[in-house]
Amino acid sequence: MAITSANQLELLQTAEAVAREKMIDPGLVVEAMEDSLARAAKSRYGADMDIHVKIDRKTGRATFTRVRTVVADEEFENHHAQFTPAQAKAYFVKAQPGREEFWLRGGVRIDPAAAGAPEPGDEFHEVVPPVDLGRIAAQSAKQVILQRVREAERDRQYEEFRDRAGSIINGVVRREEYGNLIVDIGRGEGVLRRSDRIPRENYRPNDRIRCFIKDVRREQRGPQVFLSRTAPEFMAALFKMEVPEIYDGIIEIKAVARDPGSRAKIAVISYDSSIDPVGACVGMRGSRVQAVVNELQGEKIDIIPWNEDQATFLVNALQPAEVSKVVIDEDAQRIEVVVPDEQLSLAIGRRGQNVRLASQLTGLDIDILTEAEESERRQAEFAERTQLFMDALDVDEFLAQLLVAEGFTSLEEVAYVEQDELLSIEGLDEDTAEELQARARDKLEEANARALENARALGADDSLIGFEGLSPQMLEALAKDGVKTLEDFATCADWELAGGWTEVNGKRVKDEGLLEPFDVGLEEAQTMIMTARVMLGWVDPADLAPGAEDEDEDEGAEEAPEEARG
Repeated sequence: MAITSANQLELLQTAEAVAREKMIDPGLVVEAMEDSLARAAKSRYGADMDIHVKIDRKTGRATFTRVRTVVADEEFENHHAQFTPAQAKAYFVKAQPGREEFWLRGGVRIDPAAAGAPEPGDEFHEVVPPVDLGRIAAQSAKQVILQRVREAERDRQYEEFRDRAGSIINGVVRREEYGNLIVDIGRGEGVLRRSDRIPRENYRPNDRIRCFIKDVRREQRGPQVFLSRTAPEFMAALFKMEVPEIYDGIIEIKAVARDPGSRAKIAVISYDSSIDPVGACVGMRGSRVQAVVNELQGEKIDIIPWNEDQATFLVNALQPAEVSKVVIDEDAQRIEVVVPDEQLSLAIGRRGQNVRLASQLTGLDIDILTEAEESERRQAEFAERTQLFMDALDVDEFLAQLLVAEGFTSLEEVAYVEQDELLSIEGLDEDTAEELQARARDKLEEANARALENARALGADDSLIGFEGLSPQMLEALAKDGVKTLEDFATCADWELAGGWTEVNGKRVKDEGLLEPFDVGLEEAQTMIMTARVMLGWVDPADLAPGAEDEDEDEGAEEAPEEARG
């Protein structure tokens, strides 16, 4: 089939028909046709030639052009598609404006008579006769066009659904494959995986379904749209549809926790003091929340007022259980909640559901204790501290209990506290207070001497022993772990000394610090490590001055000598 004998307008008509069917730009189809014709021409004229095809968007006429580009002598490789400046000069003079041979410079046609000498990058275009498409060439051209159209269709689908990620979409169930539902969502199909379906939900082909667009990925076989009905964001989006105040931004959903198909908790806050966030979400006679419940197959929803104070927010999150006391460990991101004995089962919930949802909502690990359990623990701590003072200070049980009752927890507190604090204890005179502090100091000095001796026996170096801020007990703990010199200490990370938390499989795991038992925090550990590095000359003190750019401790470690890091 020769291009010249074909109905030229048919090319444009075909392009428009395909573009309408696939809902893509007709220009992309025409470009695909141009590319396919160019490949066919190369098979006719030679693969080394640079053949361009241009289809007129009005007449459908296809023009075949051979292109040769001017390159520097050292870059000349292909005489079919390239010119050296010397070779181009003859063609530069020969070509005339308006003829089927012309020159382009920077994509603009130029007049050789006025342009001077040819320059690298100039292109010589020469119109060549159109090719005859044999059966094989025509089939190849068809495949190229189909491939380009498929790619354009996939790009269009990806861009469309990528912009809609994070929103709700309505679709029709088409079929089920290995437990996953294939959903028709208009200009494409989405996948609702088994794990993203609400338990006990059943759908049949042609059932209408509402889903949340969870993710859109560009893959080899085309864009993949992943849907979900279990995502917390799905519930938030449903409330946004049902509650105008959320849509307008007057009420904000701060957190959502779900046990899909069973129960959920949603925390809301109002930025207008005249609007109750919980009441607005519930609606008149529960109409608003009931619409969401019906969509989620009867999932029970607790609407909770959000509060900046963690303790208050947690008390709200554990509703309907009553909370007696809350103890927060901010470093560990854990929280202890004390509830009355009769409220324990209500606070935990069926199969731990209530406390699990409250934990997801607040982002904290929650330990539930009854008042009886907390009382037993406090009594055990009281007895342990009482025994400590009885053994260390050689006092009777009554006096030891007095010290614990007044809030003393360690020998250091007794030894170095202001004497007036001891005298404030009823029944303690000045002589007794002095004797208690003297005994505490003697005991501490004895323990320090023993710890220092053990540290030296373990190989602790004088450079580390003389470092300010490390007690003998700290030196002993460091030496037991192999940190025996100032260089060893300087290469430590702050979390190795102070401890920290690591996320493993979605759970927070405690990293024990070498100096954590001595109440050394991250900031103090960072200061000691940087001081050691300055003493060793690894870090310039000017870099630590106020206003200097902050560097993390790992970057500081990289400045250490190679032998020190080994």
